[in-house]
Amino acid sequence: MSRNREPLTNLLLYYLFKWSVVNPMLRIYFRGRIYGAEKVPQNGPILVVSNHASDFDPPILSCCMRRPVAYMAKEELFRIPILRQAITLYGAYPVKRGSADRSAIRAALASLDQGWAAGVFITGTRTPDGRVTEPKLGAAMIAAKAQVPLLPVSLWGTHAIFRKGSAFPYPVPVTVRVGDLISPPASTERGELETVTQQCADAINALHALGR
Repeated sequence: MSRNREPLTNLLLYYLFKWSVVNPMLRIYFRGRIYGAEKVPQNGPILVVSNHASDFDPPILSCCMRRPVAYMAKEELFRIPILRQAITLYGAYPVKRGSADRSAIRAALASLDQGWAAGVFITGTRTPDGRVTEPKLGAAMIAAKAQVPLLPVSLWGTHAIFRKGSAFPYPVPVTVRVGDLISPPASTERGELETVTQQCADAINALHALGR
């Protein structure tokens, strides 16, 4: 039986890190705007599905959900000392790039069973402009297995945080938009997974097209 909320320790540390580091940086340095945060269920498991254009996306996404988000992150990030602690605090777990990492899917399902909001980048890797052009079926597969709703979210502007030749994040404006919940596929049949995946991709791109 799944729980209604994330573990208390994670919740407390999440809010501490959010209000001391992530939220000030998002609101002040990136002049962040958030639309639709009230659409995020604050209890029970959900699968947050978003576009991906920057390594800053996971903490920004989790901050805007007003609850921790357990997400797949490339295993290389866990080798960076400070970043490793931060993303682990937010519930991240490593995934191998370029391979069908079943252990990561199992970890996502385990997080959902514990009452977390789990996050999946629908493209599997970063895209140059943040738009979704080749969505992967992983999110729909996880949602079908766990029978939890999917929440489409658009991250706008994060693709420009790092610029060629610069070692520091550029203070670009960032906008986060939250869409409406999408029901999970009724089964893991490919046709159903493709249908729901496209629903998510279309929703994210529509939100992204709204811009700033």
